[in-house]
Amino acid sequence: MKNSYSAKILWVDLSERKIESRDYDADTMKKYIGGAGLAAKILWEETTAETDSFSPENPLIFMTGPLTGLVRQSSRYIVAGISPLTNIWGRAHSGGDWAFELRHTGFMGIVIRGQSETPVYLWVHNEKAEIRDAGSMWGMDTYEIQDSISKETDKKASVAAIGRAGEKLVRFAAIINDGMKGRAAARCGLGALMGSKRLKAIAVRGTSKIQAFDEKKLKETTKRIYASCTIKKLDASMDDYIEELKYAVRKGDLPVKNWQEGTFDPAYKFVDDLRNAKPGYCKLCPYSDTESMYNSNGERHMLWEHWGPSGSNCLINDVEALQYSFSLCQRYGLDCISTGGVLAFAMECFEKGLITEKDTGGIKLTWGNHQAMVEMVKRIGEREGLGWLLGEGTMRAAEHIGGTASAYAVHVKGLEFPMHDPRVAVGLAVQYATGSIGATHSEAQLSSYFIEDYLYVNPDDEKRLLDVLEAFGYPARLDRFQTEGKGEMVAKMQNFGAMLNSLAVCSFMLEYQRVHPSEFIELLNSVTGWDMDFAEFVKTGERICNLTRMFNVRRGITRKDDTLPARILTHKRGTGSAAHNLPRLEEMLIEYYSCKGWSEEGIPTEEKLLELGLYECL
Repeated sequence: MKNSYSAKILWVDLSERKIESRDYDADTMKKYIGGAGLAAKILWEETTAETDSFSPENPLIFMTGPLTGLVRQSSRYIVAGISPLTNIWGRAHSGGDWAFELRHTGFMGIVIRGQSETPVYLWVHNEKAEIRDAGSMWGMDTYEIQDSISKETDKKASVAAIGRAGEKLVRFAAIINDGMKGRAAARCGLGALMGSKRLKAIAVRGTSKIQAFDEKKLKETTKRIYASCTIKKLDASMDDYIEELKYAVRKGDLPVKNWQEGTFDPAYKFVDDLRNAKPGYCKLCPYSDTESMYNSNGERHMLWEHWGPSGSNCLINDVEALQYSFSLCQRYGLDCISTGGVLAFAMECFEKGLITEKDTGGIKLTWGNHQAMVEMVKRIGEREGLGWLLGEGTMRAAEHIGGTASAYAVHVKGLEFPMHDPRVAVGLAVQYATGSIGATHSEAQLSSYFIEDYLYVNPDDEKRLLDVLEAFGYPARLDRFQTEGKGEMVAKMQNFGAMLNSLAVCSFMLEYQRVHPSEFIELLNSVTGWDMDFAEFVKTGERICNLTRMFNVRRGITRKDDTLPARILTHKRGTGSAAHNLPRLEEMLIEYYSCKGWSEEGIPTEEKLLELGLYECL
């Protein structure tokens, strides 16, 4: 079948005030798909080993994928660039309405280069785009900017914007879309990159039709897939979601006291608080989950990625204070994972005397002090006092403070840990250590479900999950403390995860709806007219993984960087279901590199690059 699928990408130069449309041909699209894959290709071509993260030459790339706007759970976009936080490959992703609207403008993605002299925003509407003045909007929070720009453009426009944190170049600033709905492209500080370009927002509104290659087959495939899914809407299955979160708390799968301890009973109170919230839905999604909940005022309810880092990790149990601090993170445009991580780090430094009240401006930054936590979130967002230093991220703050501070800094390659503990399920150790952006759980999305006795699985859903696992060669789930096989598992799932992030679709299609790997391929072939099989699908994901690895190698990353903090590798938490377990990372890394076809130093071999057609990386 002839490969005819192509994509149109909007290129914007803020320095020159130039806008152009570029077409990406069928061969390029089949090789890199869209989403994270196409963004990685563009970033490789547009930067060098010396490009600074805040340089005008560092492009800010927004990208959707071939399935975006065409199937359920597909209103996803990724943002990429050299991360201001880690100085390597940076990627974040978000849901809501924005991706759907962009795709219907006729563009699959937007590449922003240069730097505007004054604040601006970009308005994209049905294959047209213009740069508009945003001087009066500079300083607005992310809720205000949605309302302000939609009044100027279209009331149905979706706006992706930075808040004051992005304007002030907080290195873990997020990009928030859809205002109070608060969908966040949070990780890696790409909101700071957006701020460095003086780009306040991108508003999109599209009404153009997206044409699939085989509309009939796409409709039939979609209908069949969702008819067999076992997960219902959240409002019909809240008990399952509550049980899942409580199960994770019982297993100790959350940080406590800057990752020192294994249990925090008040966390159950955070879970139960979800019963006061209402379900929310991304565009084209008939499902919701506990990460898509809203309060009675229409504002997003806090999620695991906030009450873990700023709650249990700081020994804070005040639900109202945590919800308020989450709202602050959303309004300022802050990655709530990194915010909580740097706050827990600061509290331990305060306890050890490395930070004093003189440094904090009189704030007693003690464990459990919710007033201090809230105030410090404000100071980080405003870059005031100690908040300026903490806004540099845990790694840089530890280097500045000195002494033993680095021992309390929990990160990989500069990116603060997600809210899952590798001592509870050791596969996470190799997943975090080798993540292309640093510590991440969003590149090998299904790995957690390969693990027995780790995450809650509804008994009615067990068979469909095992069918998914068997597609990857796993007839049964693995023991969560078992080292053997975990390197191979992560290597496989990173390849598949790269495809999900390139399609670009919600990982919950796989994790909750148990859409079978073969069904993703059916959807892709229906849209593009390709005839990909499973082997080519995962090989394409492997190509994307190796490209991002080579991007990082070009910027100095080797095996020495594929590690975890000593606290995770050597400190036993003493309580909880994994009280005395420690991950044996080196054993898993050896297996991982072997499966990847990389050298002992963690560098893709020439043979592997040739096999994948990555000639540009040789």
